Amino acid sequence: MADQLRRITLASRPQGDATTEHFALETGDIPEPGAGEALVAVDHFSLDPYMRGRMDDGPSYAEPVAVGATMGAQGVGRVIASRADGLSEGDVVTGMTGWASHAVLPAEQLTKVPDGVPPTAVLGVLGMPGFTGWFGLTEIGKPKAGETLVVGAATGPVGSMVGQLAKAYGLRTVAVAGGADKCEMAREVYGFDAAVDHRAYGSVSEMRKALDEAAPDGIDIYFENVGGKTLEAVLPLMNTFGRIPVCGMVAWYDGAGDVQTTMPALWRTLLVKRMAVQGFIIADHWDRFGAFQSDVAPRVNKGEIEWREDVAKGIESAPQAFLDMLKGGNTGKQIVAV
Repeated sequence: MADQLRRITLASRPQGDATTEHFALETGDIPEPGAGEALVAVDHFSLDPYMRGRMDDGPSYAEPVAVGATMGAQGVGRVIASRADGLSEGDVVTGMTGWASHAVLPAEQLTKVPDGVPPTAVLGVLGMPGFTGWFGLTEIGKPKAGETLVVGAATGPVGSMVGQLAKAYGLRTVAVAGGADKCEMAREVYGFDAAVDHRAYGSVSEMRKALDEAAPDGIDIYFENVGGKTLEAVLPLMNTFGRIPVCGMVAWYDGAGDVQTTMPALWRTLLVKRMAVQGFIIADHWDRFGAFQSDVAPRVNKGEIEWREDVAKGIESAPQAFLDMLKGGNTGKQIVAV
């Protein structure tokens, strides 16, 4: 099959929970690059929660994936044919290759991976997820030494970046993660001061009590990755003038689920505590990517930032790996080895 294109397409739109039946594995001819383009043999591609939203046909910040089209994703691989100045066979590059074994892209949409950088790092710690965590914390969270930060999905590529940077900035850091193993990872690998297992509590009030004990001085920054029960537990514990960078709501991506917070209660909390809540889409802020690289790449190279990957083997494994990730089945950055 090496002489064929393999790709995962969107077979149909989910109505509620997504399943493997909403994806299809297709094969075809490997495309030829046109003028100014390069053909990339994809080695790895990224799986990220935002992709679930693009499976729906509704208003959002990104166009939905068309039924029958290749699922979108950032990938990394080697140029195997080029008709573009500045790109040669053998160059290791990254770009929006999709869930596919091969991709043809214009040269301006491909970036060479610097020498000495593990190629998959550009999909996680030094790529969009790491950048997301850095930007949301520094630009919206505005951390100050001595404050307390809580982050959901704390062992994922965004949450772990947020926690480690906040710790370096002198904050008390509290992780929210699913399961005892992830909580241990949050403390022992990523250096969080405390970790709360959201799966260990049957009610919001029980979880709130655990968070209150982990953050005895209240919460100044809540980095929102998940929504759901975590958001409900956190809100009453926020300090006056607290900040909430809103990055994702993975608990609600397959529907409303067990949403209990009422709008009036939420709005009153924001008013009374004079909180700043800002949603952000990292694609709006690529002008800050250089600043992120300058700050974080040296930390990664010195071993000051820990990062982990979960690697699913084979392109056919992508749909199940993606669905498992949405349910918290990964422990690090979820990628697929084609």
